[in-house]
Amino acid sequence: MAIYHLCIKIISRGKDKSAVAASAYRSGEKIKNEYDGIVHDFTRKGGIAHTEILLPQNAPQEFSDRGTLWNSVEKIEKSKNSQLAREIEIALPKELDREKQIELVREYVKENFVKAGMCADIALHDKNDGNPHAHILLTMRPFNEDTTWGAKSKKEYILDKNGEKVKLKNGNYKTRKINTVDWNEQEKAEQWRKAWADITNKYLEENSIQEKVDHCSYQRQGTEQIPTIHLGVSATQMEKKGITTDRGNINREIKHQNKILKEISRRIKALLNWIRGIGKEEKAETQNTKSILPPKENLLSVFENLIHKKADSNNTDLEKYVESYQFLKEKNIASLSELKESISALRDKNYKTIRAIKDTEKKIDDRAQLIDHAEKYLKHKDTYKAYTKLKKSKQEDFYNEYTAEIILFESSKKYLKEHLGESKTLNIFKWKSEVITLRKEKDTLYSQIIDMRKEVERAEKVKICIERLQEHSKQLAQSKNQDLEL
Repeated sequence: MAIYHLCIKIISRGKDKSAVAASAYRSGEKIKNEYDGIVHDFTRKGGIAHTEILLPQNAPQEFSDRGTLWNSVEKIEKSKNSQLAREIEIALPKELDREKQIELVREYVKENFVKAGMCADIALHDKNDGNPHAHILLTMRPFNEDTTWGAKSKKEYILDKNGEKVKLKNGNYKTRKINTVDWNEQEKAEQWRKAWADITNKYLEENSIQEKVDHCSYQRQGTEQIPTIHLGVSATQMEKKGITTDRGNINREIKHQNKILKEISRRIKALLNWIRGIGKEEKAETQNTKSILPPKENLLSVFENLIHKKADSNNTDLEKYVESYQFLKEKNIASLSELKESISALRDKNYKTIRAIKDTEKKIDDRAQLIDHAEKYLKHKDTYKAYTKLKKSKQEDFYNEYTAEIILFESSKKYLKEHLGESKTLNIFKWKSEVITLRKEKDTLYSQIIDMRKEVERAEKVKICIERLQEHSKQLAQSKNQDLEL
């Protein structure tokens, strides 16, 4: 199944990031950062399926070498918190072969970024884990006509009502910053997201694949559901071998819940459409038929009278009418308009509950990630310490022996640094306690979903009873017309 994923990030020096390091990691190359002298060697990295650089017309040709390109970026950006690069991460459709995937990414990058004046460093990753994707690193500055770097922004004087420059107390004139390009505008991000969906669908269609992707969120698509969590490489490989994992179980649970949520939403929509249809029918009915159909003012009375009549005749449908009457009485519903309001309220409650489950699930996943990385950090901390204390001549052999442990430690350290914020404490016990509490909250919310499904079922029984009343009224009307004709 083709999936849509597009994530936009900024590589910023203010967050201790480097454009050279980002490029080296994504391309699996060894590049020295001339800004700080650090050599970034990722030649051992696997899963890199394709790399290339695309340049706009007014970019220097030597930028075809990624080391030259990103060192030039590091050099031109002087500030300690400079934005060095923009990264677009996209999921590739598994339905396309590698050649088509490369063509798809290349066309998308040329049309949306290179034409606008950006250099693009592309890397396709595929570890055969069912998650082929591409990283696109983009430059943030425009080029001048002479192929030199242009300015990201310029200053513009603010004028008063007389058209004069406004002087500040320090003697300078009041100015504002004007961006020279619109690449940072929110509208651009939306355009890029839509463009990726459009071109992906074009390639799928051209290759006779029926699948489609949509750049809108589930909510904007009108399909509210709980997103599954990211399995990760190890869990994905275990699941492929038939070994169940905790994260796999979570996703199976979420998929089951989404199935129920989708079912409830569909049934509520059908009920609301039915009630709207009745309103249109009522306007078209004859006066005689109206007197037999349930009046808007006394739906409860109609059911009461009907129950008494059916009780006298030992009718087999009596139980259904009694259940429907009890539902209407509990909800204090005396008319079709009130029934519609009740079902609309149920729809809104369903939506709010889904949102609450989504928020709770995200909090659970956030805590679980912290626990996982904290445990890996502590487990491999001593190995990493031993590695750093060795002489450089011995480090390579040690690294080759403990590669996995060192990489896991560095990855966990980086994650914790980014997500712990000001608090540097690894409070694993507290996080596990919070996960238990959040799971209880989610179970409570899920039980509310099950209760709502029962309520929908009761409303559907009312619908069936009213439809039978309508059918009976039509039959009576037809019989009366036949008598008049005779």
